[in-house]
Amino acid sequence: MAKTSMVEREKRRAQTVQKYAVKRAKIKETIRSPKSSPEERVAATVALQKMPRDASASRGRRRCAITGRSRGVYRKFGLARVKIRETVNRGELPGVSKASW
Repeated sequence: MAKTSMVEREKRRAQTVQKYAVKRAKIKETIRSPKSSPEERVAATVALQKMPRDASASRGRRRCAITGRSRGVYRKFGLARVKIRETVNRGELPGVSKASW
C-alpha cells in the first residue's frame, strides 16, 4: 500500500493540470505559431514558466487503482502487476488468463 500522502499529492496534481489546461494550451499555441512575433513568443514563454510546475501533465504519475503503487502499473487495467496477478488468478479480470505453452 502506498503512502496516503503520495496518493493525495497525485490527486492534487491532476486537479492542477485540469485547472490550467486551457490556459497552457493557449500559451503553447502562441509559442508554436509561426504568425506570432518574437516579442509575443518571449512573453508567452515567460508566462508559461511562471505557471505552477504541477500544471504540466507530464508531472503526473500513473498509480494502481487498488493499492496506489506507482511502479509496474499497466495502462490497460490501471492496476499494478501484483494486483493484476491476484485478480487474474481469482478470475475477476475478464478475458485474461494465465499463460501456458
